[in-house]
Amino acid sequence: MKVIVIMHIESEGPGSLGTYLESVGAEAFTVRLYAGDRLPSDLKSFDAVVSMGGPMNVYEEDHYPFLKEETGFLKQAVEADLPVLGICLGAQMIAKAVGAQVVKSPKKEVGWGSVALTDRGKDDKLFKGLPSILEVLQWHGDMFHIPTDGALLASSKDCPHQAFRYRNALGLQFHLEVTEQILSDWFGESEEIKLYDVMNRFREIHKGLEQNAQTVYANFLDLVRIVSSRKT
Repeated sequence: MKVIVIMHIESEGPGSLGTYLESVGAEAFTVRLYAGDRLPSDLKSFDAVVSMGGPMNVYEEDHYPFLKEETGFLKQAVEADLPVLGICLGAQMIAKAVGAQVVKSPKKEVGWGSVALTDRGKDDKLFKGLPSILEVLQWHGDMFHIPTDGALLASSKDCPHQAFRYRNALGLQFHLEVTEQILSDWFGESEEIKLYDVMNRFREIHKGLEQNAQTVYANFLDLVRIVSSRKT
């Protein structure tokens, strides 16, 4: 299994998702757009795409030209029915690629918070085996709209659009992939929230967070296997 992992900034890597992919023998082909890597021109040899987070806005193509290239790439992947998973900025990029708007969130979310699965979310295979309320890490000021013919899968009090499905593409506004190292990198010099508070809560909920994250990863890879089997 070969998975393209798109990174927009060095500090927002795949974290626990990368560890999981390695543990199941999946080959991650990492594209560091911020470092000048180019996206593959041919998707036929890949089984899935994962787009990670980043601090930029999806429309800042003048400052980050690689966003335009990624938009076209994700559109191509979605139209080919390739399984695509987007996290935070990555989810917003998927929404943009399929024609949905990305706007300012009603309220910026930074730190730990709860998201609730919608009825569609409870029935969606991505969240199979999960509780209906999840505690997750947030850091975003923007929010995707749900694509036409897409489905809202999760919501929160301060940001109503937290997860969506469009065909085989899935977007998560929140972060399940965080590790102690990632939290240290993100919040070490943050003026919005103290690293101690973030890390202390992480250690309290780590087992549940890891279990939920691995359930989502396993469910996504089940989708990848199903789609790959149809090609053979």
